[in-house]
Amino acid sequence: MAVVTTSKHNDIAIVCVKNPPVNALSHAVRSELYSACENMDGDNTVKAVVLICDGRTFIAGADIREFNQAPQEPHLPDVINRIEAATKPWIAAVHGTALGGGCEVALGCHYRVAISSAKFGLPEVHLGLIPGAGGTVRLPRLIGTESAIAMVTSGKPISAQEALEKGLVDAVAPDENLETFAVEFATSKMTASLPVAISKRPVADAPDDAKAQETLDGVSAKARGQMSPVEAAGSVIDAGKLDATEAFAAERERFVRLKESEQSAALRHVFFAERQTAKIAELKDVKPKEIEECGIVGGGTMGAGIAAAALLAGFQITMLERDTEAAEAGAQRVRKILDGSLSRGLISSQQRAAIGQAFATSIDYTALARCDLVIEAVFEDMAVKKLVFKKLCEVCRPDAILATNTSYLNVNEIAASAKNPERVLGLHFFSPAHIMKLLEIVKTDTVSDEVLATGFALAKKLRKVPVLSGVCDGFIGNRILANYRKQCDYMLEEGASPQDIDTAMRNFGMAMGPFEMQDMAGLDIGWANRKRLAPTRDPKERYVKIADRICELGRFGQKTGAGWYQYPEGSRKGIPDPVVEDIIKQEREAAGIVTRSFTMAEIQSRILQAMVSEGQQILNEGIARSAADIDMVFILGYGFPRWRGGPMFAGGVRD
Repeated sequence: MAVVTTSKHNDIAIVCVKNPPVNALSHAVRSELYSACENMDGDNTVKAVVLICDGRTFIAGADIREFNQAPQEPHLPDVINRIEAATKPWIAAVHGTALGGGCEVALGCHYRVAISSAKFGLPEVHLGLIPGAGGTVRLPRLIGTESAIAMVTSGKPISAQEALEKGLVDAVAPDENLETFAVEFATSKMTASLPVAISKRPVADAPDDAKAQETLDGVSAKARGQMSPVEAAGSVIDAGKLDATEAFAAERERFVRLKESEQSAALRHVFFAERQTAKIAELKDVKPKEIEECGIVGGGTMGAGIAAAALLAGFQITMLERDTEAAEAGAQRVRKILDGSLSRGLISSQQRAAIGQAFATSIDYTALARCDLVIEAVFEDMAVKKLVFKKLCEVCRPDAILATNTSYLNVNEIAASAKNPERVLGLHFFSPAHIMKLLEIVKTDTVSDEVLATGFALAKKLRKVPVLSGVCDGFIGNRILANYRKQCDYMLEEGASPQDIDTAMRNFGMAMGPFEMQDMAGLDIGWANRKRLAPTRDPKERYVKIADRICELGRFGQKTGAGWYQYPEGSRKGIPDPVVEDIIKQEREAAGIVTRSFTMAEIQSRILQAMVSEGQQILNEGIARSAADIDMVFILGYGFPRWRGGPMFAGGVRD
């Protein structure tokens, strides 16, 4: 069956790609597109060609399934060069997304038109690559070096309107009939001389060596160890120094080298792993329950974030608090998040008004009686949570789903305290809940498949990546994090400083070091959990008291102005604190430890091995389904660098 078809509209040929679901540039598409170009040049009845795609999108990139196969001719650069060399004008008519190789195909055409909702992007950096079919050569010749570098290093798509303003698109079509508009546009161009091919044009704003180095240094700092953004920027800069033939060769060399790199392998692993977390075999044919109205118990930072995320996803929300003052404070937190979404252009003023109408607060549990789902997000205390569930069971419908947002507590115990425990599950959101993509879905021993499937459906509506976890202390993420932090505490006693460890992990690729992260999140939560576990702690276990002593001084991180670091008034950047240094020194002496220095590599290796060891134990116990799921938890929930593939992948544990 042909994946590229040709039809005629008077003198205009319509070349249509039909390779669902996203018209990826498979070998068949490349071959038939090349043949179509040859045929159009040889057909005297054709004066111009419209390249359009069937289905929901333009060509959305390469066929990643072919990445690990031997390349087959025609290669994509040859197809695009052939289109650019056509003797008749080719007009790319874009709807949906023109991404990666799809954007490069559009750049090979003589003109580009698009509907207003279309997007253009070169996201190859997210796979550890750069555009490899002329994207970094043609793009700066069309829109300039600065704009081209922004596109290829961020991987973020731009709108059709922005593309029009930059010169990437020649016209924006009425949304209702792209093909008709493209045919009319082609008709207007078929008797004109062909424009100069993009690859033959100069780069108008090619930077000098000093500016180029400054740009590369900036990209490198932001990339935090990832190679592909720096290589992408370098390839764009090369395009301004070299003629097209040399620039194409230099781009291809970079692409091939990156494709064989461990970073690209890691990022391709992440690409597929992120798409597999929601594919639970036992839930394949289970229909989830319909959810429209949700209740949130608790209006603190986490509860407000969950409420805002649900409101932005289109749910009706009732937030419950203990008294009027707390309810108003919670409502203010939600409004602040929603107003922030409005100010950043993520929602319109009309949407903001509609969302406001869908939000209510109450101090009476009976306000939750109609809810399809209630999420408890109160303080991390088992007795408090059980009391909440007891009250929910008194007022909620028997078929309403009840979820707990606990970070550590035993969800089986919480479920056992409720009527109809089969409707109880864990939904562990990560803070800030309206931003963080990860959602750990905790499967109790009694939860029904229907309720579990509803949890995954909810995650999809919230635009979260769900990861299934069994019940254990801390589930997947916080359990591994506890072991990670334990090794950090040991190294503090043995001679490392908080700054040493934080610097090492930032250089590893983490956005923040572990002590910086604790200060941002608040030390009181971890302290409460350690006190909860104290009665059952093995007396033979090595226990470091440094963090407890810091908390006993009322130092809980940024929110109190001091934690592991001092935070001068209004600052979020910590500075070393003599108080903490003195506590560390005292605890070292009390433990009788002879201190030593640590290299950056030692710190990184010790922490990674601690994560991998605990992750392997979690796999052995069946808490996580796969090593890839563990990788996704740490990439999406804890800032582990994507380009390392996650802790299990980086540690050599692969499914």
